[in-house]
Amino acid sequence: MSEDTSRVWLITGASSGFGKRMVIAVLARGIAVSFWGHIDILVNNAGVGLPGLMEEGGTKLLRRQLEANLFGVLDVTDAALPHLRQSKSPCLVVIGSRSAWKDDFPGLGHYAASKAAVHAVTEAFMSELAQFNIKVLLVQPGAFPTEGINGQIFFTENPIKEYDAMRTATKNKFSSIDGTQKGDPNKAVEAIVDVVKGEGVAKGRPWPGYLFLGEDAEFDVRKRCTKVLNILDEWADVTRGVNFDSLPAAKG
Repeated sequence: MSEDTSRVWLITGASSGFGKRMVIAVLARGIAVSFWGHIDILVNNAGVGLPGLMEEGGTKLLRRQLEANLFGVLDVTDAALPHLRQSKSPCLVVIGSRSAWKDDFPGLGHYAASKAAVHAVTEAFMSELAQFNIKVLLVQPGAFPTEGINGQIFFTENPIKEYDAMRTATKNKFSSIDGTQKGDPNKAVEAIVDVVKGEGVAKGRPWPGYLFLGEDAEFDVRKRCTKVLNILDEWADVTRGVNFDSLPAAKG
């Protein structure tokens, strides 16, 4: 058996509940290590999308999203890292979302905020785990026909009449999306595996760190980057005009 084929993958959907607790318990008891011998690759496929308007969902909905999408990722990753550090070819894969780049779709705010936090945490892992030669890959997929945010019930526990029209339109938009996604989840998974193994579409390419999947993901990321760069250009004088006129003399 080659070193690559003997690499052990731990793939989780353990965002909350029994899944997260079972993975942590198994790792804590060393069951996975004693059965497989080691863990080389952790794929944090945790997450759930709970659509709702910001004011109506408030911190209640945000906490639910953070518990599932952020804290679940951190708990499982922290439990697995001692084993990844012992691997000869370790890799951490985190599934994020292009929704963190999308600012023009009401109802995604709580979910997007949780995924933006996941992105920031993953980037922190990139810098902190480099010393252990642990490769980190942040995957940011667009819309795929999977059990994601489109299959969830819209949060309406605290309806505010001023949002009635927007809520109705947003719920209808979510309903109309499901089944129209262009992304093929099987191809997306193959691309992720190729990157991790350095095969197929990734053969001969440097490690990317980031992997965007789907034309819609590319569109939203480019759109946001262009918007921010244009604002930086337009407001460059203000951005650069807030320094001290002269730096205070250094204290002797």
